[in-house]
Amino acid sequence: MRFVVPTIWLLASLSAYAAKPLEIYFIDVEGGQSTLIVSPSGQAILVDTGWRGFNGRDTDRIVKAAKNAHVKQLNYVEITHYHRDHVGGVTQLADRMKIDAFVDHGPNMEDAKTPKEDYADYEKVVARGAQHIVVKPGDTIPLKDLDIKVLSANGERITAPLAGAGQPNPLCGSEPRAEDDPTENARSVGILVTFGSFRFIDLGDLTKKKELGLACPNNLIGTVDVYLTTHHGLDQSNAKALVDALHPRVAIMNNGANKGGSPAAWQIVKDSPGLQDIWQLHYAMEGGKDHNAPDPFLANIDAGDDGYYLKLTAESDGTFTVYNARNKYQKTYTK
Repeated sequence: MRFVVPTIWLLASLSAYAAKPLEIYFIDVEGGQSTLIVSPSGQAILVDTGWRGFNGRDTDRIVKAAKNAHVKQLNYVEITHYHRDHVGGVTQLADRMKIDAFVDHGPNMEDAKTPKEDYADYEKVVARGAQHIVVKPGDTIPLKDLDIKVLSANGERITAPLAGAGQPNPLCGSEPRAEDDPTENARSVGILVTFGSFRFIDLGDLTKKKELGLACPNNLIGTVDVYLTTHHGLDQSNAKALVDALHPRVAIMNNGANKGGSPAAWQIVKDSPGLQDIWQLHYAMEGGKDHNAPDPFLANIDAGDDGYYLKLTAESDGTFTVYNARNKYQKTYTK
């Protein structure tokens, strides 16, 4: 007997699928970096893996976020650079979750003990058989439903403006001179994630001189809806000429209680034109009440080991909601 799918049911199913949002989990790895991006189709990319050790603390938190997002395997793990708070947890994670491909900027270039150790361990994990992709500025990471553009990698950056960008940046003339940075930070893979009219930027730990290459003399990126503060919100990054040019509506600070959230950098982000709110993974002890977001916007409020996350849910029209797992507070932002 021939089975005919009712048209109204089929249309409802297609409508439900089309309405699925983009989800981004900002995972607390205690001053490190780990961000899980899940496309409407369920494909996923994890940016960085947090720390090694701590009895598997960071891997546990990543796996928990993935479970909440109904993600059973990671299509990509992008390693922005080879500092321990970004790549240290890769071995523990690979023991817990299937990873299809690793994305990075190429070999470690920093001659210091821990980057060399962590890069060696990372090479061993990659050698297990996952695909290995070395990206350069201008490349695209192919995740279904999303456009993920590589803006920086291995100390290089895009040289041509993205569509709609390229305007002169009047703040460049007043920006203090930035020093060279020989560390892995300056080689960070930076990405721009676009879902319809929603745009999210993550530049890893890129430091000011490299940031300014993206913003001066012309803004090569354009504006974004959500800015993940660069380098945990430290002063070595978050150049005013870049932050103001990006003109984010919301900033997410991936800081720890005692790492990142520097008062000067926090104030630059807070004062950027058009910013509505800063959300933070931790209350920054250095900042005091004048340089921290109000309680509803703080995922973790002391130096304890609670591990609460922030979750962003975005629609293709640019509307998005940020949710705080600690207090269940959420706020929706519309264009």
